[in-house]
Amino acid sequence: MASSRRSLQCLLSRVCRETRRNYGALPEGTTPSSSQQLISLEYEFSAHNYHPVPIVFSQAKGSSIWDPEGNKYLDFLSAYSAVNQGHCHPKIMKALQDQAEKLTLSSRAFYNDRFPIFAEHLTSMFGYDMVLPMNTGAEGVETALKLARKWGYEKKNIPKDEAIIVSCCGCFHGRTLAVISMSCDNEATRGFGPLLPGHLKVDFGDEVTLEKIFKERGDQIAGFLFEPIQGEAGVIIPPDGYLKAVRQLCSKYNVLMIADEIQTGLARTGKMLACDWEQVRPDVVILGKALGGGVIPVSAVLADKDVMLCIQPGEHGSTFGGNPLASAVAIASLDVIKDEGLAERSANLGKELMDQLLKVQQQFPDYIKEVRGRGLFNAVEFNSKTLFPVSAYDICLKLKERGILAKPTHDTIVRLTPPLSISLDELREGSKALHEVLEHDLPNMRKAKPEKASPPGSTICDRCGRNLYASCD
Repeated sequence: MASSRRSLQCLLSRVCRETRRNYGALPEGTTPSSSQQLISLEYEFSAHNYHPVPIVFSQAKGSSIWDPEGNKYLDFLSAYSAVNQGHCHPKIMKALQDQAEKLTLSSRAFYNDRFPIFAEHLTSMFGYDMVLPMNTGAEGVETALKLARKWGYEKKNIPKDEAIIVSCCGCFHGRTLAVISMSCDNEATRGFGPLLPGHLKVDFGDEVTLEKIFKERGDQIAGFLFEPIQGEAGVIIPPDGYLKAVRQLCSKYNVLMIADEIQTGLARTGKMLACDWEQVRPDVVILGKALGGGVIPVSAVLADKDVMLCIQPGEHGSTFGGNPLASAVAIASLDVIKDEGLAERSANLGKELMDQLLKVQQQFPDYIKEVRGRGLFNAVEFNSKTLFPVSAYDICLKLKERGILAKPTHDTIVRLTPPLSISLDELREGSKALHEVLEHDLPNMRKAKPEKASPPGSTICDRCGRNLYASCD
Protein backbone atom coordinates (compact mmCIF):
# COMPACT_ATOMS: atom_id res chain seq x y z
CA MET A 1 0.00 0.00 0.00
CA ALA A 2 2.90 2.32 0.78
CA SER A 3 4.39 1.73 -2.67
CA SER A 4 1.00 2.43 -4.27
CA ARG A 5 0.78 5.72 -2.37
CA ARG A 6 4.30 6.71 -3.43
CA SER A 7 3.47 5.91 -7.07
CA LEU A 8 0.39 8.14 -7.00
CA GLN A 9 2.30 10.90 -5.27
CA CYS A 10 5.00 10.73 -7.95
CA LEU A 11 2.33 10.95 -10.65
CA LEU A 12 0.69 13.97 -9.02
CA SER A 13 4.07 15.62 -8.55
CA ARG A 14 5.00 15.09 -12.20
CA VAL A 15 1.67 16.45 -13.41
CA CYS A 16 1.97 19.58 -11.31
CA ARG A 17 5.57 20.21 -12.40
CA GLU A 18 4.71 20.16 -16.08
CA THR A 19 5.49 23.38 -17.90
CA ARG A 20 2.25 25.26 -18.43
CA ARG A 21 1.37 28.40 -20.23
CA ASN A 22 0.23 31.20 -17.93
CA TYR A 23 -3.37 31.84 -18.91
CA GLY A 24 -3.76 35.11 -17.02
CA ALA A 25 -2.66 37.11 -14.02
CA LEU A 26 -3.81 36.07 -10.58
CA PRO A 27 -6.66 38.31 -9.41
CA GLU A 28 -5.69 40.99 -6.93
CA GLY A 29 -5.71 39.88 -3.32
CA THR A 30 -4.99 36.20 -3.98
CA THR A 31 -2.34 34.58 -1.80
CA PRO A 32 0.02 32.28 -3.74
CA SER A 33 0.28 28.69 -2.59
CA SER A 34 1.63 25.45 -3.93
CA SER A 35 -0.88 23.38 -5.90
CA GLN A 36 1.19 20.27 -5.33
CA GLN A 37 1.25 20.83 -1.58
CA LEU A 38 -2.53 21.23 -1.48
CA ILE A 39 -3.10 18.13 -3.61
CA SER A 40 -0.76 16.16 -1.35
CA LEU A 41 -2.58 17.35 1.78
CA GLU A 42 -5.93 16.30 0.35
CA TYR A 43 -4.56 12.92 -0.65
CA GLU A 44 -3.13 12.38 2.82
CA PHE A 45 -6.06 13.56 4.94
CA SER A 46 -9.19 13.12 2.80
CA ALA A 47 -11.01 9.96 1.82
CA HIS A 48 -10.12 8.82 -1.69
CA ASN A 49 -13.67 8.84 -3.06
CA TYR A 50 -12.89 11.05 -6.08
CA HIS A 51 -10.37 11.00 -8.91
CA PRO A 52 -9.97 14.74 -9.67
CA VAL A 53 -8.19 16.33 -12.58
CA PRO A 54 -5.02 17.71 -10.89
CA ILE A 55 -5.84 21.41 -10.81
CA VAL A 56 -6.47 23.44 -7.66
CA PHE A 57 -9.22 26.07 -7.74
CA SER A 58 -8.14 29.19 -5.87
CA GLN A 59 -10.41 31.88 -7.28
CA ALA A 60 -13.19 32.06 -9.85
CA LYS A 61 -15.30 34.62 -11.68
CA GLY A 62 -17.85 33.96 -14.40
CA SER A 63 -16.38 31.22 -16.59
CA SER A 64 -12.80 31.72 -15.41
CA ILE A 65 -10.80 29.79 -12.81
CA TRP A 66 -7.40 30.67 -11.31
CA ASP A 67 -5.10 28.25 -9.54
CA PRO A 68 -2.78 29.31 -6.68
CA GLU A 69 0.09 29.93 -9.12
CA GLY A 70 -1.96 32.41 -11.14
CA ASN A 71 -2.76 30.24 -14.15
CA LYS A 72 -6.14 31.00 -15.66
CA TYR A 73 -8.50 28.37 -17.07
CA LEU A 74 -11.98 28.22 -18.60
CA ASP A 75 -14.51 26.10 -16.75
CA PHE A 76 -16.29 23.61 -19.03
CA LEU A 77 -17.84 21.56 -16.22
CA SER A 78 -19.66 24.19 -14.10
CA ALA A 79 -19.51 21.94 -11.03
CA TYR A 80 -21.88 19.54 -12.82
CA SER A 81 -24.26 22.44 -13.63
CA ALA A 82 -24.23 23.94 -10.12
CA VAL A 83 -22.82 27.21 -11.48
CA ASN A 84 -25.10 27.77 -14.47
CA GLN A 85 -25.14 31.48 -13.57
CA GLY A 86 -21.33 31.66 -13.55
CA HIS A 87 -18.95 31.63 -10.60
CA CYS A 88 -19.52 34.25 -7.90
CA HIS A 89 -22.31 36.08 -9.71
CA PRO A 90 -22.48 39.56 -8.12
CA LYS A 91 -26.25 39.52 -7.54
CA ILE A 92 -26.13 36.12 -5.90
CA MET A 93 -23.09 37.07 -3.81
CA LYS A 94 -24.85 40.23 -2.65
CA ALA A 95 -27.89 38.21 -1.58
CA LEU A 96 -25.58 35.87 0.34
CA GLN A 97 -23.73 38.70 2.07
CA ASP A 98 -26.85 40.71 2.92
CA GLN A 99 -28.62 37.71 4.41
CA ALA A 100 -25.53 36.41 6.24
CA GLU A 101 -25.39 39.65 8.19
CA LYS A 102 -29.02 39.24 9.36
CA LEU A 103 -29.87 35.59 9.90
CA THR A 104 -28.42 32.32 8.63
CA LEU A 105 -30.36 29.54 10.35
CA SER A 106 -33.62 29.09 12.20
CA SER A 107 -34.35 25.40 11.52
CA ARG A 108 -37.91 24.51 10.58
CA ALA A 109 -38.77 24.34 14.28
CA PHE A 110 -39.58 28.03 13.78
CA TYR A 111 -40.61 30.24 10.88
CA ASN A 112 -38.18 32.59 9.18
CA ASP A 113 -38.85 35.54 6.90
CA ARG A 114 -37.05 34.20 3.79
CA PHE A 115 -38.30 30.67 3.20
CA PRO A 116 -41.98 31.57 2.64
CA ILE A 117 -40.90 34.07 -0.05
CA PHE A 118 -38.69 31.43 -1.69
CA ALA A 119 -41.45 28.81 -1.54
CA GLU A 120 -43.96 31.12 -3.23
CA HIS A 121 -41.36 32.24 -5.78
CA LEU A 122 -40.32 28.71 -6.76
CA THR A 123 -43.80 27.17 -6.93
CA SER A 124 -45.11 30.08 -8.99
CA MET A 125 -42.21 29.87 -11.42
CA PHE A 126 -42.74 26.17 -12.12
CA GLY A 127 -46.50 25.87 -11.61
CA TYR A 128 -46.72 23.49 -8.65
CA ASP A 129 -48.72 23.84 -5.44
CA MET A 130 -46.02 23.15 -2.88
CA VAL A 131 -42.31 22.65 -2.28
CA LEU A 132 -40.36 20.58 0.23
CA PRO A 133 -36.91 22.15 0.74
CA MET A 134 -33.73 20.17 1.28
CA ASN A 135 -30.02 20.84 0.79
CA THR A 136 -28.19 18.47 -1.55
CA GLY A 137 -29.46 16.83 -4.69
CA ALA A 138 -29.16 13.39 -3.12
CA GLU A 139 -31.42 14.54 -0.29
CA GLY A 140 -33.90 15.76 -2.87
CA VAL A 141 -34.00 12.34 -4.51
CA GLU A 142 -34.39 10.60 -1.15
CA THR A 143 -37.26 12.96 -0.35
CA ALA A 144 -39.00 12.20 -3.63
CA LEU A 145 -38.67 8.45 -3.03
CA LYS A 146 -40.19 8.71 0.44
CA LEU A 147 -42.94 10.97 -0.87
CA ALA A 148 -43.80 8.53 -3.66
CA ARG A 149 -43.97 5.58 -1.28
CA LYS A 150 -46.15 7.50 1.17
CA TRP A 151 -48.47 8.56 -1.65
CA GLY A 152 -48.58 4.95 -2.87
CA TYR A 153 -49.79 3.69 0.48
CA GLU A 154 -52.19 6.52 1.27
CA LYS A 155 -53.66 7.36 -2.14
CA LYS A 156 -53.10 4.29 -4.32
CA ASN A 157 -53.71 1.79 -1.51
CA ILE A 158 -50.58 -0.25 -2.16
CA PRO A 159 -50.33 -3.03 0.45
CA LYS A 160 -48.03 -2.29 3.38
CA ASP A 161 -44.29 -2.51 2.59
CA GLU A 162 -44.91 -3.53 -1.04
CA ALA A 163 -44.39 -0.18 -2.80
CA ILE A 164 -42.06 -0.28 -5.81
CA ILE A 165 -40.13 2.49 -7.51
CA VAL A 166 -39.14 1.92 -11.14
CA SER A 167 -36.01 3.67 -12.43
CA CYS A 168 -33.86 3.71 -15.57
CA CYS A 169 -30.60 1.91 -16.18
CA GLY A 170 -27.83 4.46 -16.54
CA CYS A 171 -29.59 7.31 -14.77
CA PHE A 172 -27.57 8.83 -11.95
CA HIS A 173 -29.37 10.10 -8.85
CA GLY A 174 -26.64 10.21 -6.20
CA ARG A 175 -24.66 7.93 -3.92
CA THR A 176 -26.94 7.34 -0.93
CA LEU A 177 -27.84 3.77 0.00
CA ALA A 178 -31.41 4.06 -1.28
CA VAL A 179 -30.23 5.51 -4.58
CA ILE A 180 -27.45 3.00 -5.25
CA SER A 181 -30.02 0.30 -4.54
CA MET A 182 -31.56 1.41 -7.85
CA SER A 183 -28.21 1.74 -9.59
CA CYS A 184 -26.58 -0.33 -12.34
CA ASP A 185 -23.18 1.18 -11.49
CA ASN A 186 -20.96 -1.64 -10.24
CA GLU A 187 -18.52 0.78 -8.59
CA ALA A 188 -21.39 2.32 -6.62
CA THR A 189 -22.92 -0.95 -5.47
CA ARG A 190 -20.07 -3.40 -4.87
CA GLY A 191 -19.20 -3.76 -1.21
CA PHE A 192 -22.20 -1.78 0.07
CA GLY A 193 -24.82 -4.51 0.38
CA PRO A 194 -27.36 -5.52 1.36
CA LEU A 195 -29.14 -3.11 -0.95
CA LEU A 196 -32.66 -1.90 -0.26
CA PRO A 197 -35.58 -3.78 -1.81
CA GLY A 198 -38.50 -2.26 -3.68
CA HIS A 199 -36.86 -1.25 -6.96
CA LEU A 200 -37.21 -2.32 -10.59
CA LYS A 201 -35.08 -1.29 -13.58
CA VAL A 202 -35.95 -0.51 -17.19
CA ASP A 203 -33.81 0.61 -20.10
CA PHE A 204 -33.79 4.36 -20.70
CA GLY A 205 -35.97 5.25 -23.69
CA ASP A 206 -37.84 1.92 -23.73
CA GLU A 207 -41.51 2.78 -23.16
CA VAL A 208 -42.63 -0.66 -24.41
CA THR A 209 -40.90 -2.49 -21.56
CA LEU A 210 -41.97 0.21 -19.14
CA GLU A 211 -45.63 -0.44 -19.98
CA LYS A 212 -45.06 -4.16 -19.60
CA ILE A 213 -43.72 -3.58 -16.08
CA PHE A 214 -46.64 -1.29 -15.28
CA LYS A 215 -49.11 -3.94 -16.49
CA GLU A 216 -47.48 -6.74 -14.51
CA ARG A 217 -46.77 -4.89 -11.26
CA GLY A 218 -48.91 -1.76 -11.58
CA ASP A 219 -50.78 -2.27 -8.31
CA GLN A 220 -47.50 -2.02 -6.43
CA ILE A 221 -45.71 0.71 -8.39
CA ALA A 222 -45.72 4.10 -6.71
CA GLY A 223 -43.39 6.05 -8.98
CA PHE A 224 -41.14 6.11 -12.02
CA LEU A 225 -37.89 8.01 -11.39
CA PHE A 226 -35.82 9.19 -14.35
CA GLU A 227 -33.48 11.84 -15.72
CA PRO A 228 -34.95 13.58 -18.80
CA ILE A 229 -31.41 13.50 -20.21
CA GLN A 230 -28.89 11.14 -18.65
CA GLY A 231 -25.93 13.21 -17.45
CA GLU A 232 -23.44 10.85 -15.80
CA ALA A 233 -24.11 8.25 -18.49
CA GLY A 234 -22.70 10.73 -21.03
CA VAL A 235 -25.48 13.18 -21.96
CA ILE A 236 -27.77 10.51 -23.39
CA ILE A 237 -30.84 12.09 -24.99
CA PRO A 238 -34.00 9.95 -25.12
CA PRO A 239 -35.80 9.19 -28.39
CA ASP A 240 -38.24 11.84 -29.58
CA GLY A 241 -41.61 11.38 -27.90
CA TYR A 242 -40.27 9.27 -25.03
CA LEU A 243 -41.14 11.76 -22.30
CA LYS A 244 -44.67 12.16 -23.64
CA ALA A 245 -45.04 8.38 -23.72
CA VAL A 246 -43.87 8.17 -20.11
CA ARG A 247 -46.39 10.84 -19.10
CA GLN A 248 -49.22 8.94 -20.76
CA LEU A 249 -48.21 5.63 -19.18
CA CYS A 250 -47.87 7.11 -15.70
CA SER A 251 -51.30 8.69 -15.99
CA LYS A 252 -52.84 5.47 -17.38
CA TYR A 253 -51.47 3.25 -14.62
CA ASN A 254 -51.70 5.79 -11.77
CA VAL A 255 -47.94 6.02 -11.22
CA LEU A 256 -46.14 9.18 -10.13
CA MET A 257 -43.87 10.56 -12.86
CA ILE A 258 -40.77 11.76 -10.97
CA ALA A 259 -38.30 13.88 -12.95
CA ASP A 260 -34.78 14.29 -11.58
CA GLU A 261 -33.98 17.74 -12.99
CA ILE A 262 -31.13 18.38 -10.57
CA GLN A 263 -28.57 18.62 -13.37
CA THR A 264 -30.78 19.14 -16.43
CA GLY A 265 -33.04 21.78 -14.90
CA LEU A 266 -32.71 25.52 -14.43
CA ALA A 267 -31.87 26.44 -18.05
CA ARG A 268 -29.02 23.98 -18.65
CA THR A 269 -30.57 22.36 -21.74
CA GLY A 270 -32.02 25.53 -23.26
CA LYS A 271 -35.34 25.25 -21.38
CA MET A 272 -36.08 25.89 -17.72
CA LEU A 273 -36.68 22.15 -17.37
CA ALA A 274 -35.53 19.45 -19.76
CA CYS A 275 -39.07 18.04 -19.65
CA ASP A 276 -40.20 21.29 -21.29
CA TRP A 277 -38.70 20.07 -24.58
CA GLU A 278 -41.72 17.77 -24.90
CA GLN A 279 -44.10 20.01 -22.94
CA VAL A 280 -44.48 17.38 -20.27
CA ARG A 281 -45.49 18.11 -16.67
CA PRO A 282 -44.19 15.50 -14.19
CA ASP A 283 -46.05 14.82 -10.94
CA VAL A 284 -42.85 15.41 -8.96
CA VAL A 285 -39.82 17.51 -9.94
CA ILE A 286 -36.49 17.45 -8.11
CA LEU A 287 -34.28 20.54 -8.37
CA GLY A 288 -30.81 21.26 -6.99
CA LYS A 289 -27.32 22.32 -8.08
CA ALA A 290 -27.90 25.69 -9.85
CA LEU A 291 -30.75 26.44 -7.43
CA GLY A 292 -27.97 27.49 -5.05
CA GLY A 293 -26.14 29.49 -7.69
CA GLY A 294 -22.89 27.65 -6.97
CA VAL A 295 -22.80 29.37 -3.59
CA ILE A 296 -24.65 27.14 -1.13
CA PRO A 297 -26.36 23.73 -1.38
CA VAL A 298 -30.08 24.08 -2.08
CA SER A 299 -32.46 21.41 -3.34
CA ALA A 300 -36.21 21.21 -3.60
CA VAL A 301 -38.98 18.78 -4.42
CA LEU A 302 -42.02 20.20 -6.21
CA ALA A 303 -45.46 18.56 -6.28
CA ASP A 304 -49.15 19.40 -6.00
CA LYS A 305 -51.05 19.17 -2.71
CA ASP A 306 -52.62 15.77 -3.36
CA VAL A 307 -49.09 14.33 -3.38
CA MET A 308 -47.17 16.65 -1.07
CA LEU A 309 -49.65 16.62 1.82
CA CYS A 310 -49.21 12.88 2.20
CA ILE A 311 -46.22 13.78 4.36
CA GLN A 312 -47.25 15.08 7.77
CA PRO A 313 -45.27 16.89 10.51
CA GLY A 314 -42.51 14.73 11.96
CA GLU A 315 -42.39 12.31 9.04
CA HIS A 316 -39.56 13.99 7.10
CA GLY A 317 -37.33 16.99 7.63
CA SER A 318 -33.94 18.66 7.59
CA THR A 319 -32.27 21.01 10.05
CA PHE A 320 -30.87 23.16 7.24
CA GLY A 321 -33.60 22.65 4.63
CA GLY A 322 -35.34 25.96 3.92
CA ASN A 323 -32.85 27.95 6.00
CA PRO A 324 -32.99 31.73 5.44
CA LEU A 325 -29.50 31.97 3.94
CA ALA A 326 -30.22 29.26 1.36
CA SER A 327 -33.64 30.74 0.64
CA ALA A 328 -32.22 34.20 -0.06
CA VAL A 329 -29.52 32.76 -2.31
CA ALA A 330 -32.02 30.58 -4.18
CA ILE A 331 -34.33 33.53 -4.86
CA ALA A 332 -31.41 35.49 -6.31
CA SER A 333 -30.26 32.45 -8.31
CA LEU A 334 -33.69 32.05 -9.91
CA ASP A 335 -33.92 35.78 -10.62
CA VAL A 336 -30.55 35.75 -12.41
CA ILE A 337 -31.66 32.85 -14.62
CA LYS A 338 -34.86 34.66 -15.53
CA ASP A 339 -33.56 38.24 -15.80
CA GLU A 340 -30.51 37.30 -17.88
CA GLY A 341 -32.43 34.95 -20.15
CA LEU A 342 -30.08 32.07 -19.43
CA ALA A 343 -32.41 29.44 -20.90
CA GLU A 344 -32.49 31.26 -24.23
CA ARG A 345 -28.77 31.92 -23.99
CA SER A 346 -28.10 28.22 -23.39
CA ALA A 347 -30.22 27.28 -26.41
CA ASN A 348 -28.43 29.72 -28.71
CA LEU A 349 -24.91 29.06 -27.50
CA GLY A 350 -25.65 25.34 -27.47
CA LYS A 351 -26.31 25.43 -31.20
CA GLU A 352 -23.01 27.26 -31.70
CA LEU A 353 -21.08 24.77 -29.58
CA MET A 354 -22.69 21.84 -31.35
CA ASP A 355 -21.68 23.28 -34.72
CA GLN A 356 -18.10 23.71 -33.50
CA LEU A 357 -17.91 20.19 -32.10
CA LEU A 358 -19.37 18.66 -35.26
CA LYS A 359 -16.67 20.40 -37.28
CA VAL A 360 -14.04 18.88 -35.00
CA GLN A 361 -15.69 15.49 -35.51
CA GLN A 362 -15.57 15.93 -39.28
CA GLN A 363 -11.84 16.60 -39.04
CA PHE A 364 -11.20 13.60 -36.75
CA PRO A 365 -13.85 11.01 -37.68
CA ASP A 366 -11.60 8.13 -36.62
CA TYR A 367 -11.35 9.47 -33.10
CA ILE A 368 -14.80 10.92 -32.43
CA LYS A 369 -17.69 8.48 -32.48
CA GLU A 370 -20.52 10.89 -31.63
CA VAL A 371 -21.27 14.44 -30.55
CA ARG A 372 -24.54 14.94 -28.73
CA GLY A 373 -26.22 17.52 -26.55
CA ARG A 374 -29.03 19.94 -25.94
CA GLY A 375 -28.38 23.55 -25.04
CA LEU A 376 -25.05 23.80 -23.23
CA PHE A 377 -25.33 20.21 -22.04
CA ASN A 378 -22.96 18.41 -24.42
CA ALA A 379 -20.70 15.40 -24.69
CA VAL A 380 -18.08 14.05 -27.06
CA GLU A 381 -17.83 10.27 -27.23
CA PHE A 382 -14.63 8.81 -28.64
CA ASN A 383 -14.10 5.55 -30.50
CA SER A 384 -12.64 3.21 -27.90
CA LYS A 385 -10.48 1.27 -30.38
CA THR A 386 -8.82 4.29 -31.97
CA LEU A 387 -8.54 6.14 -28.66
CA PHE A 388 -6.90 3.24 -26.83
CA PRO A 389 -4.70 3.22 -24.76
CA VAL A 390 -5.60 6.84 -24.13
CA SER A 391 -8.67 7.46 -21.97
CA ALA A 392 -11.13 10.32 -21.74
CA TYR A 393 -9.37 11.28 -18.50
CA ASP A 394 -6.11 11.64 -20.43
CA ILE A 395 -7.88 13.88 -22.95
CA CYS A 396 -9.05 16.06 -20.06
CA LEU A 397 -5.49 16.31 -18.74
CA LYS A 398 -4.36 17.63 -22.12
CA LEU A 399 -7.30 20.03 -22.30
CA LYS A 400 -6.25 21.32 -18.89
CA GLU A 401 -2.76 22.03 -20.22
CA ARG A 402 -4.43 24.16 -22.90
CA GLY A 403 -6.51 26.05 -20.36
CA ILE A 404 -9.81 24.15 -20.58
CA LEU A 405 -11.27 22.29 -17.60
CA ALA A 406 -13.53 19.36 -18.40
CA LYS A 407 -14.24 16.02 -16.71
CA PRO A 408 -14.70 12.59 -18.26
CA THR A 409 -17.51 10.19 -17.64
CA HIS A 410 -16.56 6.57 -18.21
CA ASP A 411 -13.51 5.76 -20.33
CA THR A 412 -14.46 7.37 -23.63
CA ILE A 413 -16.76 10.35 -22.97
CA VAL A 414 -15.95 13.98 -22.15
CA ARG A 415 -18.74 16.31 -21.08
CA LEU A 416 -18.62 19.97 -22.10
CA THR A 417 -21.01 21.95 -19.91
CA PRO A 418 -19.73 25.51 -19.35
CA PRO A 419 -21.54 28.18 -17.34
CA LEU A 420 -24.50 29.60 -19.26
CA SER A 421 -22.92 33.04 -18.92
CA ILE A 422 -19.91 32.03 -21.03
CA SER A 423 -19.03 34.30 -23.96
CA LEU A 424 -18.96 33.18 -27.58
CA ASP A 425 -15.20 33.74 -27.75
CA GLU A 426 -14.65 31.62 -24.65
CA LEU A 427 -16.85 28.92 -26.11
CA ARG A 428 -14.69 28.85 -29.22
CA GLU A 429 -11.58 28.48 -27.09
CA GLY A 430 -12.99 25.22 -25.78
CA SER A 431 -13.60 23.62 -29.17
CA LYS A 432 -10.26 24.97 -30.43
CA ALA A 433 -8.46 23.31 -27.52
CA LEU A 434 -10.17 20.01 -28.26
CA HIS A 435 -9.06 20.28 -31.89
CA GLU A 436 -5.46 20.92 -30.83
CA VAL A 437 -5.45 17.99 -28.41
CA LEU A 438 -6.66 15.62 -31.12
CA GLU A 439 -4.28 17.00 -33.71
CA HIS A 440 -1.10 17.38 -31.69
CA ASP A 441 -1.37 15.43 -28.42
CA LEU A 442 -3.40 12.32 -29.08
CA PRO A 443 -1.13 10.80 -31.79
CA ASN A 444 1.87 11.13 -29.49
CA MET A 445 0.00 9.62 -26.55
CA ARG A 446 -1.15 6.65 -28.64
CA LYS A 447 2.40 5.82 -29.67
CA ALA A 448 2.91 4.50 -26.15
CA LYS A 449 0.35 1.75 -26.76
CA PRO A 450 1.59 -1.55 -25.28
CA GLU A 451 2.04 -4.24 -27.93
CA LYS A 452 -0.04 -6.88 -26.17
CA ALA A 453 -2.66 -4.55 -24.74
CA SER A 454 -6.27 -4.49 -25.87
CA PRO A 455 -9.16 -2.08 -25.34
CA PRO A 456 -11.20 -2.60 -22.18
CA GLY A 457 -14.20 -4.87 -22.57
CA SER A 458 -17.84 -4.26 -21.84
CA THR A 459 -19.09 -3.50 -18.35
CA ILE A 460 -21.72 -6.01 -17.31
CA CYS A 461 -24.02 -4.98 -14.47
CA ASP A 462 -23.73 -7.30 -11.46
CA ARG A 463 -27.44 -6.99 -10.79
CA CYS A 464 -29.32 -7.01 -14.11
CA GLY A 465 -26.72 -8.44 -16.49
CA ARG A 466 -27.03 -5.53 -18.90
CA ASN A 467 -24.06 -4.34 -20.96
CA LEU A 468 -23.41 -0.88 -19.49
CA TYR A 469 -21.42 1.86 -21.17
CA ALA A 470 -20.04 -0.60 -23.71
CA SER A 471 -16.57 0.45 -24.78
CA CYS A 472 -16.37 -1.85 -27.80
CA ASP A 473 -17.50 -0.07 -30.97
